[in-house]
Amino acid sequence: MADQRPNRQYSTSWIMLLALLTSLGPLSIDMYLPALPQMATDFGVSTQMMANTLPAYFLGLALGQLIYGPVSDRIGRKKPLYFGLILYITASLLCLMASHEWSLIAARILQALGGCVGVVIARAAIRDRLDVQASAQAFAGMMIVMGIAPVIAPSLGALVLNFFSWHAIFVFLIVMGAVCLFCVHFFFKETLVPERRLHLNLNQVLTLYAAILKDPGFRWPMLAGCFTGGAMFCYISSSSAVLMDGYGMSQQHFAIAFGVNAFGIMLLSTLNKKLAGKFGILQRLKTGGAIQMSGAVILIIAGVLPAAPLWIVMGGLFLAVSGIGFTGPNAMALAMSEQGARAGTASAIMGSFQFACGLIGGVILNFLVWSALFNMGLLMLLFISAGLYAIYRLNLRYQQQGTVL
Repeated sequence: MADQRPNRQYSTSWIMLLALLTSLGPLSIDMYLPALPQMATDFGVSTQMMANTLPAYFLGLALGQLIYGPVSDRIGRKKPLYFGLILYITASLLCLMASHEWSLIAARILQALGGCVGVVIARAAIRDRLDVQASAQAFAGMMIVMGIAPVIAPSLGALVLNFFSWHAIFVFLIVMGAVCLFCVHFFFKETLVPERRLHLNLNQVLTLYAAILKDPGFRWPMLAGCFTGGAMFCYISSSSAVLMDGYGMSQQHFAIAFGVNAFGIMLLSTLNKKLAGKFGILQRLKTGGAIQMSGAVILIIAGVLPAAPLWIVMGGLFLAVSGIGFTGPNAMALAMSEQGARAGTASAIMGSFQFACGLIGGVILNFLVWSALFNMGLLMLLFISAGLYAIYRLNLRYQQQGTVL
């Protein structure tokens, strides 16, 4: 690899701060999933229509990261955090005051435009400080901590709904945004020193985007991570329809089921971190892809059965989702390993493509005519298959170079 600096130590508190910033996304997405049927009733629309606020959020995530990446490479990591978090808090207040579904969709796009700053900066900050091996462990450690958010978010949402309306969920998100802003101001240290910053204009930014995408050392692991991660977005967009509408789960039971799958990501992320000294990054990436594919196949089979038992569906979902604990951090580490000072821009591209998969998946689900379960399984299978092809191309590239990872 081009950059093999000695491993630098990083503190657990630093990783937890980055995980907190990144967790705004899972909290903003997952916490209100149990409320979708209630919100649909209040707005007088279907649950699937209300679920379109999810791809709207993914749209904001995809667009926002393309902005924050090059901006953070130019002015540093901390100033964009201030702007993004203030925008997130403001947009969350607009979500709270939304009077119909389209105003909520517009506010959710703005909320994502603000909240996505943490995702970009966290990845770039890790690359600023650590080499590829240490980055893989740091990303895995961050995913373990960050995994707490989707585990507890639906349960928190269901708990809030026991006492308040869905509006209280956005009050909670406003408070979380304020907590993140406080932590950034007092605890986040700038990781990109002035002499390593890129002074780019718009034309140079577009040229840089093109140059990064043309680099196969970035492109293939980026696509591997984005497509395999697309399975998670299929699950998020379909979970309420499949588990609550299809299997009649209550808000509390749905929160537990969702938490089990999120816990699977944490479990495999922990295992991935422990196997770092025994197996290479690429081998662990392949393992994660195989786990996810087995889950997608199970869901396809369950989708064609007349009445598939819930335990089969939950087993397939667990494999398809938890395998991200292997594919996510390893694909991220490989994609970012050679990016150097342009890490913010590279991080933005990867994040944007990742959430573009969520946006595309959410739109496609509106046009598939089969059952919600089969639609979800089919889309997962397509995404994961594309991810496995990217892993194959990445493996072929390393073989040709004689690189062992």
